[in-house]
Amino acid sequence: MQRLIPVLNNDHVPLHLISVINTLMTAAKEISHRLHQGSLAGTLGSTLDENIQGETQKKLDVVSNQLIKNMLLETNLVRAVASEEEDDIVEGNPDAKYLVAYDPLDGSSNIDVNGSVGTIFSIMEVPDHCKHGKDMFLQTGDEQVAAGYILYGPSSMLVMTTGKGVRMYTLDHTVGEFLLTVEQVKIPAQTQEFSINMANDRFWSAPMKQYIKDLLQGEEGPRGKRFNMRWNAAMVSDVHRVLCRGGIFTYPADCREADKPCKLRLLYEANPMSFLIEQAGGRASTGYERIMSLQPTEIHQRVAVMMGSADEVGTCLQYHKDIPCQRFDA
Repeated sequence: MQRLIPVLNNDHVPLHLISVINTLMTAAKEISHRLHQGSLAGTLGSTLDENIQGETQKKLDVVSNQLIKNMLLETNLVRAVASEEEDDIVEGNPDAKYLVAYDPLDGSSNIDVNGSVGTIFSIMEVPDHCKHGKDMFLQTGDEQVAAGYILYGPSSMLVMTTGKGVRMYTLDHTVGEFLLTVEQVKIPAQTQEFSINMANDRFWSAPMKQYIKDLLQGEEGPRGKRFNMRWNAAMVSDVHRVLCRGGIFTYPADCREADKPCKLRLLYEANPMSFLIEQAGGRASTGYERIMSLQPTEIHQRVAVMMGSADEVGTCLQYHKDIPCQRFDA
């Protein structure tokens, strides 16, 4: 089996970008070790603090964020980082070429119940028109040069793209390396699985309510086939299932909180996952716009998300086109 770096070399990925990716993998190995130690590592449970998102931080949120941040900035290859756990960007080498946005531990509410979690990352180049401050990160998803995630499950897996398709790697603990295990990921265009938090049903817009209602009616409904629902409460593991066997993952806008109609963050969740989905032949949208075409306005911007099998996402988009509604994310 091929190791990660030779694969990247074969794709003619720039050496400095390979070094940034390798640094992320080194941090991921440490996070994986601490997660698999569980209570033995003394890092389970919550802190008394909240992050910029208003979410109570888990101890491993803090540890993972610090590991990734420190290791990236120590390379001198990163101009700045933006993290879900940081109020502001953290600047590094002013002469460096790369920016990294990341969610250090997606799905961290699963930690204490031994559920799957992951690290999501997006890598961009510093734009020519802006060399300082948050505005460096305000780039569309199409400007990403690499993106991916590490899923910490029964095995630790890296799923990544540099714009030449999607590959999957598995961490071999005997050699301490990520080894290529899936050469080319392709999402089936059609599916009978969906992933959504049904507890929020009463808060959704009319198109999403009708779409899910029709899925649940199965063979007797307008879709004429049975759908199964899967939900892990971690974007990284729900999207991983979609990449492995098809499906649609959606976290739509809702009306619970007027100032926070959307849950997922554009820069370090929606954009990198959309890059993977599209590179694997799927589609990714807010319901009204292609996610990777959106122009960010701030680093912690939230968006509605629906992504996965191309035909099924297309069907969901048709509901949003045909059914009038108030857009909560407008």
